[in-house]
Amino acid sequence: MRGVGKNYWALTLLILAGIVLGSFIATLTAGISGLGWLSYGQTFGFQNPIVLDLGVMVITFGLTIKITIASILGIIIAAIIYHFI
Repeated sequence: MRGVGKNYWALTLLILAGIVLGSFIATLTAGISGLGWLSYGQTFGFQNPIVLDLGVMVITFGLTIKITIASILGIIIAAIIYHFI
């Protein structure tokens, strides 16, 4: 039986939207001197993807995540919006 509460799919979609919009804003403000701090961040993940060659097919595994100040602000704003829904 489903519990009475908020829809957590909405929270997931809002957080993903906050990350995407935050990354977009970080890209746009990277060259602006007063707003350049929004694009400050850290990238981590696989520098060289892992390649699995099976002869018939080749599978490449790779993951890189870039977290910026703007994407963190997007996540916070998404959580606040979710609270008021």
